[in-house]
Amino acid sequence: MRVITGIARGKRLVTVSGNDIVRPTGEKVKEALFSSIQFDIEGRRILDLFAGCGQLGIEALSRGAQSAVFVDCNDASLKAVKQNLENTGLVDKSTVHKSDYATFALRCTQQFDIAFLDPPYKAGLLEDAVKKTIPLMSDYGKIFCEHPTELKMPEKIDCFIVTKVYRYGKTLITVYKKDVTDNE
Repeated sequence: MRVITGIARGKRLVTVSGNDIVRPTGEKVKEALFSSIQFDIEGRRILDLFAGCGQLGIEALSRGAQSAVFVDCNDASLKAVKQNLENTGLVDKSTVHKSDYATFALRCTQQFDIAFLDPPYKAGLLEDAVKKTIPLMSDYGKIFCEHPTELKMPEKIDCFIVTKVYRYGKTLITVYKKDVTDNE
């Protein structure tokens, strides 16, 4: 696994071994995802929830994001994130939190422009994680949810709606954004 482009281009990233712990986003999925949002990253505040080895937040930082917050509750994952931030020289633009997603969302006072949510596929956490992430998003924030094709995500969660769904083999990226027509 490597950083695709930007200031840390080509830098190798360490991963956590054992698929029970972490399932890193595939290279092709990551490349396609970032190609689709390449002009939306510059200067943005990123949340990498269920960070794993931190590759999505690190890719965003490498491409010019202002800052990134990495959240995971697994010690091995957090160690990998910290090592990858050191190896890429992106420590000064990042914060790493040891927390589960729900506790982090409850305590967080920051606002984010882009959130990457990639929980363990079989844990059944994604919809709840989106609900808890919504209050942390800026008015024009987007939430990118990675999940298997067999998981159907709702068209609307609270005030956020699906704006795009990308399919990459057996992986879907569902994108949520605030419904500007919602006057609740």
